[in-house]
Amino acid sequence: MLINCVAYENGSRLADLSVEEISDYLARPDCFVWVALRDATQQELDQMKEEFALHDLAVEDARHGHQRPKIEEYGDSVFAVMHLLEEEKGEFNIGEVNVFVGRNYVLSVRNHSQQHFLGVRERCEREPHLLSHGAGFVLYALMDAVVDRYFPIMDRLESELDEIEEQIFAKGAARSNIERLYDLKRKITLLKHAVAPMMEAAAKLSGGRGPEVCANSRDYFRDVYDHLARINASLDNIRDTIGTAIQVNLSMVTIEDGEVNKKLAAWAGIFAVATAFAGVWGMNFKGMPELQWEFGYPLALLAISTACVILYAHFKRAGWL
Repeated sequence: MLINCVAYENGSRLADLSVEEISDYLARPDCFVWVALRDATQQELDQMKEEFALHDLAVEDARHGHQRPKIEEYGDSVFAVMHLLEEEKGEFNIGEVNVFVGRNYVLSVRNHSQQHFLGVRERCEREPHLLSHGAGFVLYALMDAVVDRYFPIMDRLESELDEIEEQIFAKGAARSNIERLYDLKRKITLLKHAVAPMMEAAAKLSGGRGPEVCANSRDYFRDVYDHLARINASLDNIRDTIGTAIQVNLSMVTIEDGEVNKKLAAWAGIFAVATAFAGVWGMNFKGMPELQWEFGYPLALLAISTACVILYAHFKRAGWL
């Protein structure tokens, strides 16, 4: 679906265009066209391919989706893929935005995502002196918008990790904590897969050998790289913390199991003594002492109870009960 199609000249908005008018404005020397599509059909992509002379491989990647974040050069044009992450009911939905950039055009194709970039267009139009840098600056603005949306996700993941850490030493919570930590680790991995390849792309665009279409905006791409490096470092720290937390929780499970085993062993020891006394006095040999004594049975019960109480007190002092 076509979201908008606008022509710009020297940083100023000229007009909203129909698709048929694109070629007329592309012929102007200081003009570039910015087109935004959402969940584009094959027919729309073929139409844009014809209007902007897009490379076959880039169009194929945009059509099929599920691409790794990347930057590719095709002659004097650039094709960028970025991941859009949305959290729904505790799960991540991964969308894509594919951006085709040439000397006098920008085409963005958003797939499987509810996030829009209307704010990016408004921001660029408020800064005509920057928009006059051309299509390269628009690519920067789109990348910057995508990267900025990673920060709230990372903050939520950090908050979730803090909540789990507060429960690490809570009695009986170790197993549930491990499940939550593994789920959090999976989310961190998804965000890492979106961020790490984009770092390579931003480094390429900000370097001296970057695409010519982005030459006027290299300083801005360096800023995007710095943001991505910050997010990537935070993700590495979170992953290390998760690994440590999992080990601590596994240790807590072992400790809790050890406590249960000690209690079972203590009670087993107490009942073993009682069983030993009862086993000896229950053999009913005629020659056994006190067998015919009227106080023999109460005395046996008293001896068994006394031994059990002494053992119970000993295990209680030792912390086994």
